[in-house]
Amino acid sequence: MNRLDIAYARLSSQQLTASQYTHPADLVGYLGAVQAQDYGAAKWALGMRLPDSVDADIEQAFNNGEILRTHVMRPTWHFVTPQDIRWMLELTAPRVNALAAYYYRQLELDDAVFQQSKKVISQALEGGKHLIREELVAALEQAGIATNDLRATHILMWAELDTLICSGARRGKQQTYALLAERAPHAQSLPREEALAELVRRYFIGHGPATLSDFVWWSGLTMADAKMGIESVKNELACDLLDGQTYYCSPDVVATRPESSAAYLLPNYDEYGVGYSDRSAMYEGEVPNHLDPRGAILLNYIIVMDSQVIGAWRRTFKKGRVIIELKPFAPLTDIQTEAIQKAARHYGDFLGLEAEIT
Repeated sequence: MNRLDIAYARLSSQQLTASQYTHPADLVGYLGAVQAQDYGAAKWALGMRLPDSVDADIEQAFNNGEILRTHVMRPTWHFVTPQDIRWMLELTAPRVNALAAYYYRQLELDDAVFQQSKKVISQALEGGKHLIREELVAALEQAGIATNDLRATHILMWAELDTLICSGARRGKQQTYALLAERAPHAQSLPREEALAELVRRYFIGHGPATLSDFVWWSGLTMADAKMGIESVKNELACDLLDGQTYYCSPDVVATRPESSAAYLLPNYDEYGVGYSDRSAMYEGEVPNHLDPRGAILLNYIIVMDSQVIGAWRRTFKKGRVIIELKPFAPLTDIQTEAIQKAARHYGDFLGLEAEIT
């Protein structure tokens, strides 16, 4: 196995080269969790991996509660399934709360404040209500709980981590919150060892080949947790060595180059980039100056072809059109141009807009 083998295998395991899924919930469940900090971009991340899907399909699945959005790892928002949300939060929330403890102290958010907030939020949402952030903040203020200086942000994140609330159906373009117990009534808990093994299994099957350090970055858990989890499932995985690092993946992953070249217009925070601590497999040669393997790449919309990042892109919207501006690292060949035009048409079809490249 070499660096390019890793990159091609990741495209395969992440369902980019060929997807076996047709429904958003099945895909999210397979991957374990999908970063969804940028909601619109995250819908496209799913859409690329779901043949013939359109934006409205993902939106409907979200509004129906078939996929949920909550703070679950690192911490940032992720799509997860209703079946997985409780055990996943119970596994990762202690680590996230520990990382946030400094900010809790700075904002004078202690257990008494959190418990009072929990009562207020529960009363505001019970009975199947879905409220936007401003409505929950108003309820907290009315109960005498200060929400200034990011207090509201951390109170709501804590309530998500406490398995009290999660995403509700969208109200127009606004996100709402709902009670997790009402939105995901069949969400299950698992013993910690089983939950850890399950998260490790989902990660390496859906993201491999990857290392334990990659899993630690993605999950926010400790290396001790990673080692414990891999011991539980390593008999289910294939493994290989490269430069002294052990890479784990599904035994069925395809690590060969596809017969025809395809381009992918990946959104920011896509799992192909964000899912690993070491992203060097995505680059041929030196990492471009304006993209680095741990930071700025997460904020960029990137062009991937033959498993490698060959540039960045951005989009703007006009009536009935999406304008795609390409920023390739080097002049594009005719083959690359044709593949990118096909990818742009795919993105336009997903949005129901005409795609125009500049």
